[in-house]
Amino acid sequence: MKKLAILLLCVTIVTGACQQKDDFIPLFNGKDLSGWVVKNGEAPYTVEDGVIVGRCVTGTPNTFLCTEETFSDFILTFEAKFEEGNSGVMFRAQSNPEFKNGRVHGYQMELDPSKRAWTGGIYDEARRGWLYCMEYNQEAKSAYLPGEWNSYRIEAIGNHLRTFVNGEPFADLIDDVDAEGFIGLQVHSIGNNEDLAGQKNMFRNIEICTTNLDELRTPDNSDIIQVSYLDNQLSEREKNEGWKLLWDGKTTNGWRGAKLETFPEKGWMIEDGLLKVEAAEGAESGNGGDIVTMDQYENFILELDFRYTKGANSGIKYFVDTELNKGAGSAIGCEFQILDDKNHPDAKKGRDGNRTLASLYDLIPADARNFNPDLRKKRENGYDWNRAKIIVDGDDVEH
Repeated sequence: MKKLAILLLCVTIVTGACQQKDDFIPLFNGKDLSGWVVKNGEAPYTVEDGVIVGRCVTGTPNTFLCTEETFSDFILTFEAKFEEGNSGVMFRAQSNPEFKNGRVHGYQMELDPSKRAWTGGIYDEARRGWLYCMEYNQEAKSAYLPGEWNSYRIEAIGNHLRTFVNGEPFADLIDDVDAEGFIGLQVHSIGNNEDLAGQKNMFRNIEICTTNLDELRTPDNSDIIQVSYLDNQLSEREKNEGWKLLWDGKTTNGWRGAKLETFPEKGWMIEDGLLKVEAAEGAESGNGGDIVTMDQYENFILELDFRYTKGANSGIKYFVDTELNKGAGSAIGCEFQILDDKNHPDAKKGRDGNRTLASLYDLIPADARNFNPDLRKKRENGYDWNRAKIIVDGDDVEH
């Protein structure tokens, strides 16, 4: 019986391997750029010894070599190598006249040989910015081999988007903005930096699979963080991990005014799945005042998406004690500052920028270098959507 079991196992493995090989179709024939078209910039692409080579040139915006065909659900594999600079591979990408005159935009698997080491992250090119940066999965960074050929894999199945580098899982994202689009190879703009002119971005063995995806997809890995951008709903994994919605996107259930027993009758508005605080002419906690959760929390991870208008001043407070201030002004608690740093005077007050966006208000300034010394101090996304994350674990608090 053991021999029979081993024989059957071998037959299964061989059959599966043949099926996988047949399911993957080359997007690049190794000879020329048939089926591809250049968009946006003027960086040149050539074929050399079975490799697509994109060269950096000065004075041109980002340039994309894009498939003429579009794809919805797929597994994409390729190999890439870089001399210098930053690149990426677009997937489910878009280009239409009504969006920035045809600017290529959408999901991009980052290829980043810099000290920051965000290769494998998922960036929303020319639109929302970072969706899954590699600070979510720092341990994976070591799988990337600088200056060498690396193998990459993108799995885009439904709203589940995942990336892999040299066989290791890098990013796990849930997002439903784009369901279909083209594949694009990027040569990043270098401005007028002559030192980078002529540097090569090289791609080879580009293949895509659009069949038998359930069998060929990589098994889920719960060891890395999954990030979801679904509006007012939880992914299946989030449900299994114990996440819950603090706001249902429709009602005031679970919330009350900080100085009231009920939700404020004015100053707040629910519209199209958004919770909006109305302008208060600069008054602190004016109009409807602060709102707080009915429930109290000790150790937690809190995530929410926010955007603000020009000159706005708001915040996310935690450990709020509604008994400390019964008079005018805000409820008392620790505050993740939300502020238009460029247009609100409070950004220049306090000490060392501790009243700016994402700071622990009046106490500790926001500085991404606390997490990774190779990052910029702060990255702001203007008046578009941003994501706030607050982690409280005993005495340790992170913004």
